[in-house]
Amino acid sequence: MKRLLSLCVAVTLFACKGEPKDYVTLSGKIANPDESKTLKIFKPGAYEKIITLNDDGTFNDTLKVEAGDYNFQHGKEYGQIYLKNDNVSSFETDYNAFIDSVIFKGDDSDLNNFTVQSFLISKNHFTEDLVATGDMSQVEEAIVGYKSAYEDLKLKYTDVDSTHVAIMDNNINMTVEQLSKFMESKQARLNAFPKGSPSPIFENYENYAGGKTSLSDLKGKYVYIDLWATWCGPCIKEIPSLKKVEKQYEGKNIEFVSISVDEGRGYKGDPAEAYKGWKKMVSEKELGGMQLIADNGFMSQFIQDYKVSGIPRFILIDPNGNIVSADAPRPSNSALINLFNELSI
Repeated sequence: MKRLLSLCVAVTLFACKGEPKDYVTLSGKIANPDESKTLKIFKPGAYEKIITLNDDGTFNDTLKVEAGDYNFQHGKEYGQIYLKNDNVSSFETDYNAFIDSVIFKGDDSDLNNFTVQSFLISKNHFTEDLVATGDMSQVEEAIVGYKSAYEDLKLKYTDVDSTHVAIMDNNINMTVEQLSKFMESKQARLNAFPKGSPSPIFENYENYAGGKTSLSDLKGKYVYIDLWATWCGPCIKEIPSLKKVEKQYEGKNIEFVSISVDEGRGYKGDPAEAYKGWKKMVSEKELGGMQLIADNGFMSQFIQDYKVSGIPRFILIDPNGNIVSADAPRPSNSALINLFNELSI
């Protein structure tokens, strides 16, 4: 009888535990959700599932997955999460501060929080102001702080498996390497075009408002030049900030000049269609300032003279036609206003 009772208890315990589930349960909440009210879980080329959010931003669904790292997207924001069948995982975040506010809970939450926190320390240490200064000594100091903060994270999340730690170690080293190369390239640009030296010039660029414009026409004013193209995502992202700065400095001794390098890219290589695309975007987005188009895209002499290899690129020229900065801060960077204030514009 005693043996039978023990066997019954064992069977009962086994029944309570159950078989491993062939799906992961994912739940959570997104505060201030995007109007789409959808959350996409995906791995490019391998997996995709759309989850519909409730009116209050909560969600709960099951997904059959191969264990691994997945991307998630809500509106225009992205994140990463490790998913594995039989797990119960969740996260909460605010769409207005998507990655900064995300908190993972449930199974493998340590791994997921470790991943996102490892990303956030780069934002905290490698700020836009730091990059804008081009000061290598400050950058080196930031790199030391960044590596130290990462080591602290590894001590905090000790349950993260060695494979993911190794992957993140590699990502951290790559981030440092990429930043160092970028800053060295930026410093080389600044050294090649020292402050106070005569600026390269452009002549007779078509003006969207009509006629032709040359840099010499703008002498007597500071000139803030935005080199961009209609197909350039980061360029488009700067437009709202540029509009704000233009309005702030309306009537001041500065001209805001946007020069498009559109020559066919994004338009099946057709320059005529690229030209139409430029005029269409200027009109539809109601772009301000002075809107010009370069005479030969990236091969234009002005673009070549400034050794432009990527856009957006911003240049600031003084009223005498001399360089203030061949790699000026972006409109979205507060360092730009600081620079304008230093110049008493």
